[in-house]
Amino acid sequence: MARTKIDYGIDLGTTNSAISRMENGEATIKKTDTLKDTMPSCVYINKKKAIQVGDSAYNALKSDKLRAMKASSNFQSNAFIEFKRTMGTDKKYPSSNFEKDLTSEELSAEVLKTLKSFVKDENVNSIVITVPAAFKNNQKEVTREAAKLAGFNHIELLQEPVAASMAYGLDSNKKDGFWLVFDFGGGTFDAALLKVEEGIMKVIDTEGDNYLGGKNLDYAIVDEIILPYIQENFVIDSILADDTKKQILRNAMKEYAEETKIALSFKDEHNILPPLGEIPGEDDEGEEFELDITVTQNDISKAVSPVFQKAIDVSLSLLERNNLKGSSLDSLILVGGPTFSPVLRKMLEEQICKPDTSADPMTVVSKGAALYASTVDVSEEVREQTRDKTKIQLEIANESSTVETEEFVPIKILADKTEGEIPEKVFAEVTRGDKAWSSGKVEINTIGEVFEISLNEGVTNQFSVTLYDDKGNLLECEPDSFSIIPVKVPPATLPYNVGIELKDKTTGKVRFKTIKGLEKNQSIPAIGTRNGLKTQKQIRPGMDSDFIKIPVYEGEHASEGTRAIYNEHVTDIKISGADLPSLLPENSDVDLTINIDRSEKITVTAYFPYLDYSTDIEVDSTQTSIETSWLENEIKKAKGSIAELKEDGNSDNGQLAKVEAELEQIEKSFENNKNDVDGKQEVLTNLRKSLKTIDELNDTTEWPKLEETLKEEFYRLEKVNNDLGNEKTTQVVNQFRSQLDEVIRAKDVKLGNVLLEEIEGFFIKLTFIYQLIGFIRSHNENFGSFHWKDSGRARTLLNKGLQIIGENPTVDELHPVVISLIDLLPNDERPSGDDSVLVG
Repeated sequence: MARTKIDYGIDLGTTNSAISRMENGEATIKKTDTLKDTMPSCVYINKKKAIQVGDSAYNALKSDKLRAMKASSNFQSNAFIEFKRTMGTDKKYPSSNFEKDLTSEELSAEVLKTLKSFVKDENVNSIVITVPAAFKNNQKEVTREAAKLAGFNHIELLQEPVAASMAYGLDSNKKDGFWLVFDFGGGTFDAALLKVEEGIMKVIDTEGDNYLGGKNLDYAIVDEIILPYIQENFVIDSILADDTKKQILRNAMKEYAEETKIALSFKDEHNILPPLGEIPGEDDEGEEFELDITVTQNDISKAVSPVFQKAIDVSLSLLERNNLKGSSLDSLILVGGPTFSPVLRKMLEEQICKPDTSADPMTVVSKGAALYASTVDVSEEVREQTRDKTKIQLEIANESSTVETEEFVPIKILADKTEGEIPEKVFAEVTRGDKAWSSGKVEINTIGEVFEISLNEGVTNQFSVTLYDDKGNLLECEPDSFSIIPVKVPPATLPYNVGIELKDKTTGKVRFKTIKGLEKNQSIPAIGTRNGLKTQKQIRPGMDSDFIKIPVYEGEHASEGTRAIYNEHVTDIKISGADLPSLLPENSDVDLTINIDRSEKITVTAYFPYLDYSTDIEVDSTQTSIETSWLENEIKKAKGSIAELKEDGNSDNGQLAKVEAELEQIEKSFENNKNDVDGKQEVLTNLRKSLKTIDELNDTTEWPKLEETLKEEFYRLEKVNNDLGNEKTTQVVNQFRSQLDEVIRAKDVKLGNVLLEEIEGFFIKLTFIYQLIGFIRSHNENFGSFHWKDSGRARTLLNKGLQIIGENPTVDELHPVVISLIDLLPNDERPSGDDSVLVG
């Protein structure tokens, strides 16, 4: 029978994946080819170019990593895992057997195809795939792309903590209070705070880290337990001095670390003792590598506690900003294989509260995805492809989820979708799965009839629909059943502030601005607007070189007004003259509307009131990798900021010492991952957090210097106003004086910086005429050193400007001349500043 709901959910994990299906009202795991609940998210291409996925691929991966130790530095593995962590980047995975490079989404598609193959009794065209709540927009985009490559026609995305909370909520007796989902997976970490009232769940807030997970635990065990053992028993100076060889060694040892991590989740100690000769290669003195390490709970606790602590700190921060404590929680729900660790569970109990271990951390996300899928209609396109029109087609408009015990369900006949004969009179009977309730036979038609159905409380209710003619003969219909789950599906929320970079009209600085309606934790789907933005230059029709740039960003908590490095670049939307029907003058209004659907697909509409014209742009996220040299420089700048803070007398500050230690760890991680796309992403994520702390520390030490600067700039403005101002400008200056007195009394750094920007901006406005005069005179005196696009036109404009200057010039007269001159200059000779971004 063709499904009217999606009904299938996939947990596409970093290290393990699973697929579930709704069967008789219950989310059921579909077993893998090795009869397990989950499958390794691992892909292997053999010498015959055949693709293997799952356990066999994972076994090949381990062999490949060991062979890499003995092979030359150009050894290429043909087994891949943890590519989820490079989704949304331009990272390529070269395969010598396949004779081509593979992308993260191509590898993910192979995992999805294999999961789909575990369903033997029907074709799966529609799917719900879970993603980390902290996934960026570009990571979600390529997840959709992977699903398309895997042959799915209808794809919905669902945040992993939301899926987990649905599965937990279905089985839990706790129907009220605050829940915290602690989702520590193989490669990512999410914390989601939910409020539950009478079984109705609402996501209040989320936080996460896309580069914190089981992989980090594995490398912590490698770096803190296995490598020290090797250094103590072997001579490996040449390996440690070579970044490539060192990474090969770490990768080979990671498999033993993962085995240790899993073993110590269920027993007190584990012995790392590979068979003799399993580890190829030799140390600097020709000794073959061997391992014989007994790892205790105490040993592993020392190694992995700092990694777990990062996740706990994220959770505590999430609770704190929502004015909650661990004791306020009614449930702490564990998700992900690493949450089996007794080390973590003890840390959580000590620092937050005792975890609820009733749900299976390995399958709760997949099952929750299937539950959610049972509430989502398949797309009309897929529905049309799968209809059996020989049966009477019905529309059953039931609520898919509810906490009520009674619901009204309209049912009607779709005559235009039915090719077979429809009797003059048709009767429908709705029967509950336990046979304890039935509607009786009720006549239905193409207009529809409403059935009042009775539900059993706290369980999934399955209903069958049977049709009869007026003689009591059975009629075939489609669909012939529906189910209602006893939990209200919580809407997903925006994990980030969605906004754009704008040039501040007062200060001229380019900063991140959140779009109203698209703030973090806004329920999705959502629509945001920002009206009255201004263009900085004219856009000529048909000219690709004339364009408006709208940089779209995702910003973390407290990102408003921050610099670009603090936020995640989604894409740059460009609207050029080729997209517009006629000339758009400088300083024209632009109204933006940004629509985000329930799968977090972004569409931007730009409306130009002057032209009465709008254009729609579907956002395709940018896939890039981080430049190693740029990241190295940003770390150096952060260390320099620490040194400056120390010079200002903050050596005893505990927070400064903490962030300094964080930077040391970041630098160490950078040195270990210079050539690794995933590793560099992780370094940048952690660096951003440290930079925010540094900025906060700067705020506390900045006041004396800021106060001095504020006074200097105000006195400078006051002097210029005495020389050039009028009654109107004098009123503004007097307002600044009052604000300055208030800020100095409060010693408020944030307000002080805002006031400084306003004073500097007004000074520029007041002296603008002199800047214009200076520009014209300078370019006249150095005419021959500029590469004018049209030197004759430039000379005419400069002569006109000089004439205006000699006659009592005004801004209105000189400004158009200067703008025209700038248009005649090549981009690299124009005054600095991006004039393509909007002003707001």
